[in-house]
Amino acid sequence: MEFPANKTVLKNGVRILSVKMPHLRSVSMGVWVNVGARDEAASENGLSHFIEHMIFKGTHKRTAFEIAKEFDLIGGHTNAFTGMETTCYHARVLDTHMPVMIDILSDIFLNSVFDDKEVERERPVIFHEIDMVEDSPEDYIHVLSERAFWGENSLGRSILGTQENVVRFDSNIIKNFFHRFYQPDRVVIAIAGNVDHENFVDLIGPAFESIKSGNPTPERVTPKGCSLVELHDKSIEQVHISLETTGLAVGDPRRYALSILNTIFGGNMSSRLFQEIREKKSLAYTVYSFMATYGDTGMWGAYAGVSPDKAKEAVSLIIKEILRIRTEKISSVELDDAKQYLTGNLYLASESVDNQMVRLAQNEIHFHQQHRLEQIVNKINAATREDILDLAGDLFKENRPTLTMLGPVKEKNAFDDMMADF
Repeated sequence: MEFPANKTVLKNGVRILSVKMPHLRSVSMGVWVNVGARDEAASENGLSHFIEHMIFKGTHKRTAFEIAKEFDLIGGHTNAFTGMETTCYHARVLDTHMPVMIDILSDIFLNSVFDDKEVERERPVIFHEIDMVEDSPEDYIHVLSERAFWGENSLGRSILGTQENVVRFDSNIIKNFFHRFYQPDRVVIAIAGNVDHENFVDLIGPAFESIKSGNPTPERVTPKGCSLVELHDKSIEQVHISLETTGLAVGDPRRYALSILNTIFGGNMSSRLFQEIREKKSLAYTVYSFMATYGDTGMWGAYAGVSPDKAKEAVSLIIKEILRIRTEKISSVELDDAKQYLTGNLYLASESVDNQMVRLAQNEIHFHQQHRLEQIVNKINAATREDILDLAGDLFKENRPTLTMLGPVKEKNAFDDMMADF
């Protein structure tokens, strides 16, 4: 059963959304801001993520320890994440503890002091986080591949920032960025679970109505993806391969066809890529395709981690499968199976209170309205084999993909020749 969404807009533009799920004992709440790493100048890269950390480091009435302790006392779970376009501060508690959760999340969002001592204390933690990603080749290849594909555009920078930037950030820099971008028309508050909408608005509205509007913020610059081969020689056991091309924006009507294409190509265990590279050839343990969607553009790609002596064969197979899906209609069986897979995943995800909260916020940020699951499923089921073929032709014909590799690999000319097939 799908539950209807409720929406209230405060006088300053802050949007409050809720969905009541009366069969649950919990509520999941997120305070979302439509700002992320792509809104940063090069010298600011990493600020959105630094603010995500600092939000939990003390307000005028709570220390960092008291914030953590109060959540622990109610058995709540709280965290935050930063993306390219959004930042979210979220928590999940029992419905009876909702007022306490609202008070804490409102306090840290509206009253964080960004104390210089806490900035200095948190800086090494972020250094460790950056090092952790660079020590994980499967994570780091995506940082490298996004940089290669998007070039100098902010989408090509790491969400975590650089150590050179992070070492410069102080309380004033953080406060200035926060007040410049954390404006009321960018704020969406979403809650799902056993919650009454009017009661929720009464509890949270007065605090968030205090946010004042500021000067207009810079428009996001839409990049054009690059086409190149970039090798990063590193002495590790595997070669990590990422091949990317331009995808679709989050609101593109062809996004349903892309979800089907991605599922068939490398989105699950029965996909072409998984079956060819792992099951038939035993070249990789991890292999998949992926999508990244943004408000104005997107990226589609494929990943595999293989032995160095198998890198050429793996790249060749990925290219072969791309050329096949670009020129041949998928079968009716593949189409129906992908639709069933996507539909099942959607309905299973809808049973999670956290996922319901995320859907509420993302639909509001991207579409300014809610898309019901039935509508989405109908759009998926309406996609045809011709739609998939036309989309594959569009994705893979305008620009050759970018190939990024990390590991003990040096024969760039050989991979340049392979990519010439496009």
